[in-house]
Amino acid sequence: MKTYNVNEKGYYGEFGGAYIPEMLYPNVEELRQNYLKIMAEPEFQKEFNQLLKDYVGRPSPLYFAKRLSEKYNTKIYLKREDLNHTGAHKINNTIGQILMAKRLGKHRIIAETGAGQHGVATATVCALMGLECIVYMGEIDIARQAPNVARMKMLGAKVIPALSGSRTLKDATNEAIRDWINNPVDTHYIIGSVVGPHPYPDMVARFQSIVSEEIQWQLKKHEGKTKPDYVIACVGGGSNAAGAYYYFLDYDEVKLIAVEAAGLGIDSGESAATSVLGKEGIIHGSKTLLMQTNDGQIIEPYSISAGLDYPGVGPMHAHLYTSGRAEFISITDSEAMKAGLELCQLEGIIPAIESAHALAIFEQKTFKPDDIVVVSLSGRGDKDLETYINHFSL
Repeated sequence: MKTYNVNEKGYYGEFGGAYIPEMLYPNVEELRQNYLKIMAEPEFQKEFNQLLKDYVGRPSPLYFAKRLSEKYNTKIYLKREDLNHTGAHKINNTIGQILMAKRLGKHRIIAETGAGQHGVATATVCALMGLECIVYMGEIDIARQAPNVARMKMLGAKVIPALSGSRTLKDATNEAIRDWINNPVDTHYIIGSVVGPHPYPDMVARFQSIVSEEIQWQLKKHEGKTKPDYVIACVGGGSNAAGAYYYFLDYDEVKLIAVEAAGLGIDSGESAATSVLGKEGIIHGSKTLLMQTNDGQIIEPYSISAGLDYPGVGPMHAHLYTSGRAEFISITDSEAMKAGLELCQLEGIIPAIESAHALAIFEQKTFKPDDIVVVSLSGRGDKDLETYINHFSL
C-alpha cells in the first residue's frame, strides 16, 4: 500500500532526512533511536493521555458551524484547537516532547517561536515539569506578539531575541540550533513544527495526530461516518495540518487542502507561499521546499501572521504537494483578515490569523451542499487583537 507517512530512513518521498552538523549528531541520533520505543511505553501513553485530558482539556470539540455552513452552502465543521489550554494546537506536541525529554534525562529545554504560541506552550510544560526554559524569538515577532512574550516570562521562561536576518521565525530557529550545538548533553530542543532533522517531523506529527484521531470518532457521532470529504488547515511549517491530516493521509477519498500565506500577493516579493515559490533545498536539517534565490540564499518570507512566515514547509507537506496528494492554495493578508472577521461575526469565534487563512478558502473554492468539510481552527485570536485592531481600525 502506498503511504504518505515517513519511511524508515526519515524521508517522505524525496524530502526529509537529517542534514546536520557533526556536533548535533549524538543528540539527534539519541532521539531517533529512542522516540518510537518511548512513545510506545504504556507508562508514557498513560501520562501523555492523562495530561491531554486533564491539563490541555482534550478532546477539543468538533463544532458544526451552522451560520458559516449556511453562507457557503456546505457542511463546515471546525476542529476547535483554539480551546486547548494555551490557545492553540501547539500544546499537544510540547506535552509529548517534555515527557520525552524527561525520559532521556534532559533538564534544560530550548525552543524557537514565531507567533509565540509554541513558546508559550513550551514555557507552560517546563513550568509544569520544573525544567529550565529558554525561548528564542525574532525581534520583530517579539514586538508584534507582546502578550505572548509576557506570558512566557510569567511562566518562568527566558526569552532571547534573534537579531540576525529578518529577525523572525527562521532566525529564531537558527539561534536555537546554535544553542543546542553548544549545550549537547543536558539540553532537549523542542521543535514546534513538523520541520527539522528526522525524527522531528515524524515525532511532532505523531504527537499532533491526536487531532485527526478525535475527528474520526467525533464525525461518526455527528454524521455517522469517520471520514470527511475535505480536511483544510493552514500551513507554515505545518504541524496543525500534519495533525489534522495524519489518520487520513492514505485515504485518497479524503481530500486534503493546505493553505499558505500569500502575504501581499504571490508575485509581490512579500509572501510566504512556499509551494508556489519554493525549490528543493535544505533548511534547519531537512531537505524540503524552500524559498531561495538562484544561488541558494534563503528569501525572507512575509505574512501578516507571525506563525506562517516561514521560508519552507515541513518535508511531509513538500511531499504532499509534489505528489499531488494535497491541494495547496495561497491566501493574501487581506483575504485572511476578512475571513477572520467573518468567523467572529457569524459564529462568535475570534480565530488566530493563521487559522483565518484556512477559513478564507470558502471565498476561493466551491464545495457541494453535502460535502463534509473539516477546518482545523488551530488557534485563538487573543494574541492577534492588535493586528486585527490596526487592520480594521476598530
